[in-house]
Amino acid sequence: MAKLHNGVFGPFSGKLGPLVGASWKNIPYLRSLPTKKPGRSQTPAQLACQQKFKFVTEWLVPFHPFVTVGFQNLAQRRTEINAAFSINYKEAITGVYPYLGVDYSKVKLSKGPLPELVDPELHLKAPNVLELRWSQHQLLHAAYDDQLMLVLYSPELKIADGFIGGVKRADLSCEFKFNPKMVGKTLEAYVALVSLNGKKIANSSYLGKVGPL
Repeated sequence: MAKLHNGVFGPFSGKLGPLVGASWKNIPYLRSLPTKKPGRSQTPAQLACQQKFKFVTEWLVPFHPFVTVGFQNLAQRRTEINAAFSINYKEAITGVYPYLGVDYSKVKLSKGPLPELVDPELHLKAPNVLELRWSQHQLLHAAYDDQLMLVLYSPELKIADGFIGGVKRADLSCEFKFNPKMVGKTLEAYVALVSLNGKKIANSSYLGKVGPL
């Protein structure tokens, strides 16, 4: 049963004949019911595109808590995850199905105009403790209380760890005790910044690979 909102000419929700009414991000829309088509084999190009889409979708899952913050300013009429998917699909994925891979130096976990950290350096202080240091500079549009986002990812385990907030730009260093499951694994590391009110975001920076002690 369909429900009319705001009169006959307003949006409706539910099913009405071959149409379905719904809304996404407060934007009403109509879509037709899917029609069943006789099965037909996919072309190699179609299969490659489908598999690449699946590969990126599954690879991005561990990063969801971070890209949800990192791409919030690019989420107009789409989700933050869709925005992150689009950029990384185009820029960070290498190869052609079935030989797909990731160029971790090109992965983006956030995007925005906030100034990045200056000269960040990351190293293992203990088997499961990372130390990050950076330089102090007076940068236009940067604030001392901009909050750090640090992300570690294990390609082998396909898990991520990190934090958002609790460390500010003015601190010039921080330590992070990461998931013990990731000890002894090669990790890909990223850092970004978010303004204290969450409205401004910096591009994420690739800190390189972190090997086990």
